Amino acid sequence: MLRQGETYDEVQQRFQWDIPEFYNIGVDVCDKHAQTRPDDLALIYHTGDGAPQRYSFGHLRALSNQLANVFIAKGLNRGDRVGILLPQAPETAIVHIAAYKAGLVAVPLFTLFGQDALAYRLSSSGARLLITGRDSLEKLSDIRSALPDLATILSIEGSEDRTAEGVEDFHDALAAASDAFTPVVTRADDPAILVFTSGTTGPPKGALHAHRTLLGHLPGVEFPHDFFPQPDDLFWTPADWAWVGGLLDVLLPALHHGVPVLAYRARKFDPEEAFQLIADYKVRNAFIPPTALKLMRQVSNPRERWDYAMRTIGSGGETLGAELLDWGRATFDLTIHEFYGQTECNLVVGNCASVMEIRPGSMGRAIPGHTVAIIDENGVPLPDGEVGAVAIKTPDPVAFLGYWNNEKATQEKFVGDWLVTGDLARRDEDGYFWYVSRDDDIITSAGYRIGPGEIEDCLSKHPAIAMAAVIGIPDALRTEAIKAYIVLAEGASPDDDAASRALIADIQNFVRTRLAAHEYPRHVEFMDELPMTTTGKVMRRTLRSLNAE
Repeated sequence: MLRQGETYDEVQQRFQWDIPEFYNIGVDVCDKHAQTRPDDLALIYHTGDGAPQRYSFGHLRALSNQLANVFIAKGLNRGDRVGILLPQAPETAIVHIAAYKAGLVAVPLFTLFGQDALAYRLSSSGARLLITGRDSLEKLSDIRSALPDLATILSIEGSEDRTAEGVEDFHDALAAASDAFTPVVTRADDPAILVFTSGTTGPPKGALHAHRTLLGHLPGVEFPHDFFPQPDDLFWTPADWAWVGGLLDVLLPALHHGVPVLAYRARKFDPEEAFQLIADYKVRNAFIPPTALKLMRQVSNPRERWDYAMRTIGSGGETLGAELLDWGRATFDLTIHEFYGQTECNLVVGNCASVMEIRPGSMGRAIPGHTVAIIDENGVPLPDGEVGAVAIKTPDPVAFLGYWNNEKATQEKFVGDWLVTGDLARRDEDGYFWYVSRDDDIITSAGYRIGPGEIEDCLSKHPAIAMAAVIGIPDALRTEAIKAYIVLAEGASPDDDAASRALIADIQNFVRTRLAAHEYPRHVEFMDELPMTTTGKVMRRTLRSLNAE
């Protein structure tokens, strides 16, 4: 635990990891609090209409115990995967807690994923049980035959077709189960969470994390959130809990510390609604991605329209500039703290104005407990000022166990003991890290890291497309927007501008419905041929240069 009143160097020198041999996330974030203070508030669920729902730690323990018993009754065994296709909602937290306590592996899935994206992730993970809502059942019905491992679906809103094979009512199942359950004894290194991350080529990769990953995340939450927790703290994020940013930057760390979390299932971010939520629920701490902050910055006179008193705001995924930092100080009376990490090894660099100077444009300094360096291709740390790969020394409790069923990709992620992020940066003489670029083709858009491979594979299935290549191009709001360069199939060329626009719209919708809204190409350009290497690989660097001219 970090302590106030220390300098950055003192915090770094004093910090030591305390990772026990046996550790379970579910017990840590729920049962330990329910045992000593069961009535304390854990979750507030803003439904959007009517009074909010409030859940104590005692409620979460009873409900997660019931669900853990359901898992066992369904024949799930230790290490089996449970898909969680839910938005921010109490059931989402309950499923995570129950899965961890039962020794299962949680597979968080984004509710706006299309059929192709869901089919790949559920099939690859071998999920045996899935919990979702009614909105997703139709998508699942069309791909169910391709998921032989998926034996049961629990719907939190019931199923309109009660005869649907393997679909049961979530709450009915809980009501029939006992609320007494003895958590499985897990080691800190046992697998707990499988999060899919985008790849530059081919399908997404599943990053497998151990129970210890929550303990590894704690300094990266406590430090940028100004020695979190403090009295009256209350946490919220617009980031979906299906992503590491929502789950491990907010929900689980807050519950670990016994700090209540505000949940809200907004389908689209509304900046005015964000201010209203912050004011209504007296939110004190928030993780807000830069794109959302930019939208909030467009809201006029927020301090005159809402009564709020934020204590901390953290942001990550894209670099914050001086203008956004100045707006944050004027609007919230605080310094927005940028932090850095990735799905495989998160929250390893950050800022904290209480102990260090904030330098606009910098990612910050190494979070206490993590050894971060700039290295060359041989794993040798480079001198300050030189550009190289951002890397984290392992073992490190926040580092992933490896890619699911992909030992080759796991080995390629490391150079010796260094976990290489794929980002290029430099470190100055004071230990501040400055982002330069990616060393691969990952696209950073609105806080999402998006691999072109899955989009290109989806595009190739469109009947009008012969070949496709995807890159990121500069975008003032999103940092990058997705652009697709397309070679049309024979006979598919549009006759006029109207037909061209219609074809582009059809292609965009094709991706949006099969993958996700954040992965569809906002820009499409038709080409006679794509630039290729002599070995037949698309030269995305050449395509990027076309947009730099």
